[in-house]
Amino acid sequence: MSEVLDQLGAATSGHACPAAAADAVDGVPVRWVASPGDTQETAAVMKIADSHEMSVVVRGAGTKLTWGAPPVRTDLVLDTTRMDAVVEHAAGDLIAIAQAGCRLDVLQPVLEGAGQWLAVDPARHGTIGGTVATASTGPARLLHGPVRDLVIGITLVRADGVVAHAGGKVVKNVAGYDLGRLFTGSFGTLGVITQAAFRLHPLATARSWVSIAVSSRDQTHELLQRVIHSQLVPSAVELDRPGAGQATLSLLLEGIPLGVEGRTAQALELLGPEATAEPGPPPWWGHEPFGTGDVALKLTHEIAGLPDLLSALDSACASTGLEVDLRGSIAVGTVTAGVRGGVDPPAVARLVSSLRHASGSYGGTVVVLDAPPEVKSCLDVWGPVNGLDLMHSVKDRFDPHRRLAPGRFVGGI
Repeated sequence: MSEVLDQLGAATSGHACPAAAADAVDGVPVRWVASPGDTQETAAVMKIADSHEMSVVVRGAGTKLTWGAPPVRTDLVLDTTRMDAVVEHAAGDLIAIAQAGCRLDVLQPVLEGAGQWLAVDPARHGTIGGTVATASTGPARLLHGPVRDLVIGITLVRADGVVAHAGGKVVKNVAGYDLGRLFTGSFGTLGVITQAAFRLHPLATARSWVSIAVSSRDQTHELLQRVIHSQLVPSAVELDRPGAGQATLSLLLEGIPLGVEGRTAQALELLGPEATAEPGPPPWWGHEPFGTGDVALKLTHEIAGLPDLLSALDSACASTGLEVDLRGSIAVGTVTAGVRGGVDPPAVARLVSSLRHASGSYGGTVVVLDAPPEVKSCLDVWGPVNGLDLMHSVKDRFDPHRRLAPGRFVGGI
């Protein structure tokens, strides 16, 4: 198939090659890798893929490429890392535009020079495109909202190679369909994001972390309720709950120095005499409770359902003999968890099933973000999802021939 390689090379100014073993996507082998340098080259690559009926998986930094289900097949990896420019930073308007392959750890220092930032802080600082495609946030979500609320404009290439634009450079732009929200969290199954515009936030001039050790589910819930119903307005509320060891509840307070000082004193009084305040974060703050090769879970819950989630987790661990480290933003109802002690696929499947069976009590969902192949093969990583018929309909409209990451997303999308 040298003809395909020649066409991909011509479309990307020579940046195409046969795939190597390291290019496999979640264990699925790949035939070609193409790295376009802009939107037009991306469109040309997608037209070639469409004409040869090739399936395509988009790759940025590759930090979350194994999240979700393995694709049914992958002929071509479309690598976005050549599209790495910060296109525009309108500091006066609190707006930034960046290409999809621009890394967060490159964009943020540019914005910091103007005292601003893109208010996402995921544990894995991959590319802009990957952040949008996987909806990856972090502790900052409580105050600043999810990724979809920060995207105000998007440029993308459809599966057939047609370029589309939505939104613009103003926060209240309402023209056209809200493709930014639609594509956020779609895991590259609807189109190829090539550029995005974001609204920014000012950087705080002072910060304080207030932490307290918690010894029970009820105490954790009680303290969370105190914080939620107070006037502290924390930027983040995080829980670190190891499978074995001391759990910790921490608040991040931001603002001007005098205001942060006063709110820190209020937080210490609110949480009790065992609480402490530090100018820097706890060592676990902003880090995932799992590593490469571990079973990684994403759990959502209603705020009032937190005790039931923790109870369901404890019961599932007791019945399977597994230890689970949990960490995340309990004030927005999203946490992640890592299964400790090696991989036992049947035990992991029972743990996930138990948590899903109890999900009605805490009003949430259980997703297996990542796991070794032998675990993914014995369970549905996404689990039951409401509105699946509508999601399939959207997929059919945007990608009727299933060219983009087929099978990677929920319901086999």
